[in-house]
Amino acid sequence: MGKHDHHTPVTAASGIEGAIQMLEGRWKLVILFHLFGGQKLRFSDLERAIPAISQKMLIQQLRQLEQDGIVTRIVHAQVPPKVEYHLTDWGQSLCPALDELLTWAERRPTLKREGQSPKE
Repeated sequence: MGKHDHHTPVTAASGIEGAIQMLEGRWKLVILFHLFGGQKLRFSDLERAIPAISQKMLIQQLRQLEQDGIVTRIVHAQVPPKVEYHLTDWGQSLCPALDELLTWAERRPTLKREGQSPKE
């Protein structure tokens, strides 16, 4: 018996949809991959690491990840204020699942479209 035998197809699909919704957003996965491995990064470090993201979007994505319990925001009491972000233990536990998903995606067979030669 598997560890998810208590799920029906409907509850399993619903659970996965909820997980995917937490990760939806153009930049959330990029942010997570920068924070995996116990990295603690300042906001400015993330801005430099992801130059294509706007400051407003980075703030929004970090807030959503924080609200979902994936990222923790640490504010150090100093002037100027120092704010760092890191993954919660639960957020860090997502790393192996995303690694498996990446491996799965890399194994995707090449699909041949009608009317195309194999090299197209």
